[in-house]
Amino acid sequence: MAIAITLLILPLVDSASSIGPGGLAQFVHHHDAQFLAFGLSFLVIGSYWWGQHQMLEHVIGYDRILIAGMFLWILSIVFLPFPTELLSAATNGGQGVHALYVGTMLVASVGVLVQQWAIVRRPELTAEDHRGEADLIPAVILTALMGVIFVVVIVVPAVGLWSLLLLLASRPLEHVARARRSH
Repeated sequence: MAIAITLLILPLVDSASSIGPGGLAQFVHHHDAQFLAFGLSFLVIGSYWWGQHQMLEHVIGYDRILIAGMFLWILSIVFLPFPTELLSAATNGGQGVHALYVGTMLVASVGVLVQQWAIVRRPELTAEDHRGEADLIPAVILTALMGVIFVVVIVVPAVGLWSLLLLLASRPLEHVARARRSH
């Protein structure tokens, strides 16, 4: 994860040697799209990394499904710097670039869902004092929201990455789903 995050900043590091007479302020203004893309992807990777840490904190074993989910997840994280660079380089964003960026996040979410499903279906993968705590609801909601966002980015390209704001609905949806499950 740290390498993927580091790769995000390298295009800006390479451009830093071109800071001219306008100074840092002009450089930042000229590269504002790169800074925004870096910040967004830093948050995305950081969020997935933290979620991964929390999900695996009490896991003491593994199986093929858990490993497959991990490989799918890490593939998407390692790939994310590429659509990030496309985002910062595209003058108008472009439907294809947004779809690739959100699609990469969707693949990461599917990887999370596969991992969580492996943990839920095989409680013996979890430390004995934490068995039964694994919950599919957050991973299902995240993946469903990312699927909706992916469709929105393709069908309504003008919305672009603003559709990622739909992710703010994840916690309230989790609460509703848990409340329905407990009844």
